[in-house]
Amino acid sequence: MALINAIPEILHRIRVKLYPNYLLNVEGAYLARTINEACLSIEEICAALKTRGGFTGNYDDLVGYVKRFLDEAAYQLCDGFAVNTGYFSIHPNVGGTFDKVTEGHDTEKHPVTFRFRSRAPLRALTEHIAVEVEGVANAGGYIDEVTDITTESVNDALTPGGIFSIAGRKIKIAGDDPEIGVYFVSAEDATHRVKVEGHLGGNTASKVLGVLPALSAGAWKAEIRTQFSGSGSGGLKKPRVIESAAILTVPEQTS
Repeated sequence: MALINAIPEILHRIRVKLYPNYLLNVEGAYLARTINEACLSIEEICAALKTRGGFTGNYDDLVGYVKRFLDEAAYQLCDGFAVNTGYFSIHPNVGGTFDKVTEGHDTEKHPVTFRFRSRAPLRALTEHIAVEVEGVANAGGYIDEVTDITTESVNDALTPGGIFSIAGRKIKIAGDDPEIGVYFVSAEDATHRVKVEGHLGGNTASKVLGVLPALSAGAWKAEIRTQFSGSGSGGLKKPRVIESAAILTVPEQTS
């Protein structure tokens, strides 16, 4: 009697780099962080469905239908309904705490957010993903996560005028070089950089907070320029440039 071992077919690949593990109570020398590819738009996914997925209908109609579906889903979410797409679900959430039963809702104290949960069909696809380790990342300093506080989006969407949080290692803004600071750099044109002006709400070796500039719609990367060395031997002679691997997206404004 022969044993047949089912071997999952590899259909997808995710690239990662390894970073030193400085977390307490977490075993292992390194942590893996994904090398994020570009954040795909509706138009790009629909184009892939047409060229790779075999969709034979009209491309413009497809884009329009998807956008109308998402608009309606957003409308239902704002009415308190959760939305289950089959692969993931989105749930409205009210944060903060109430001091008494009669306390009314305060938009700043009790922010409304949306949380995403993966569903079984999406989790099942992980069996078909190969992870390629592309060595150890530059440990001199790195950006791990860029969080949009307004939407609680991590390494994804950005809200101009909202609060952002950058987490990483050796990212404290320090030094007297005029180039030091937090920047957002266009993913399409690296010469287009927008500096974060004003006071930083938090500025430590592992986290920096500030107000996002008025960025135009498109793809961006976070960049930190600092002379912070992380040691007691003083600052660096020249600023260290630390760029996020994640592609961050400022969506088009809808009327």
